[in-house]
Amino acid sequence: MRERVARRTIGISPFYVMELLRRAKELEAQGRDIIHMEIGEPDFAAPRAIVEASVKHVLTGEVKYTSAAGLPELREKIAAFYRRRYGLDVPARRIFVTPGASGAFLLALGASLNPGEEVLMSDPCYPCNSNFVRLFDGTTRTVPVDAATCYQLTAGLIRRHWNENTKGALIASPSNPTGTLIPRDELAEAVRTVNALGGCFYSDEIYHGLVYSDQAASALEFSDEVFVINSFSKYFGMTGWRIGWLIVPDEFVEAAEKLAQNIFIATSSDAQYAALAAFDEATLAELEQRRREFEARRNFLYEALLGLGFAIPVKPEGAFYIYADCSKFTDDSFRFAMELLEAEGVAVTPGRDFGTHNAHHALRFAYTTSIERMAEAMQRLQRFIDTR
Repeated sequence: MRERVARRTIGISPFYVMELLRRAKELEAQGRDIIHMEIGEPDFAAPRAIVEASVKHVLTGEVKYTSAAGLPELREKIAAFYRRRYGLDVPARRIFVTPGASGAFLLALGASLNPGEEVLMSDPCYPCNSNFVRLFDGTTRTVPVDAATCYQLTAGLIRRHWNENTKGALIASPSNPTGTLIPRDELAEAVRTVNALGGCFYSDEIYHGLVYSDQAASALEFSDEVFVINSFSKYFGMTGWRIGWLIVPDEFVEAAEKLAQNIFIATSSDAQYAALAAFDEATLAELEQRRREFEARRNFLYEALLGLGFAIPVKPEGAFYIYADCSKFTDDSFRFAMELLEAEGVAVTPGRDFGTHNAHHALRFAYTTSIERMAEAMQRLQRFIDTR
């Protein structure tokens, strides 16, 4: 009999943390107090101006399709944002508003990747990225990385692993799960290397803005021949609105527009009108206050985890994650995470969600909850360790 389920879905990995989250919800339903440090979602609500802009638009009743590439005024605002923040002149025609960063990845890969072609990524990395490649019948070559390269791909690693089937390389900076940045000169060299090899460079910049040292460099600072994926979810706090953007090289504009027309029709118009307010000066000032709060949380959690005996070879400079080595306590981080949840009601993400390289010795802690709640979580974690 003909297979009914597509073979491409066989290699798409599940989120292992969803099993943990399901159990956490069950425990909460039983009255248990669960401290959530497993989900990569800011605990702040969307800024008030964004909410009000959305409500104002919805109340007009004119919630209609926009052009597939997005509201022209929003694309222009994004272009102005790049001029102001990075000193870059990005033509609005190269900017596509998408249903979240996930939609941006689908457009970027759909416009550039052929079946059988390969994309280089770091291990550990965000798991959906590999699955997006799989969806287009491509393959992923994950390159083990460690503290020596700040858990990032480098130009040297790209050259070493490049082969005749390689189409491109993806770098996420700041990264999920490690929160690390690739140094500016390393990013520049990586972009130049991929361009020289005739490949596509994909830059995941969705955590830009949530950086606690120098500003993260955009791949666009070094070449126009790059795909840049960004989102309103993380820095702007608009996770459930499902809106992001993609910047493409000139030669991919027509292909990306055709794909957007057919795959999405358009990104939600109320989310787009809401996002117009994201770049207001008052909104950006509020987001800066939140960035400073995340930095304080990072500092607290970093010191607390070190104090408990976890190893953190590279202090994260961005996003809202710490990727900690728990090998002092276990050789099975998934089991450790499940037992911690059951015993103490603290939910964290096991390393196996992000790859295979030393994954059994790693846990990701998200500091998307208050310092007070994290302090309670650290007390529970200490008690759990003491009883093992």
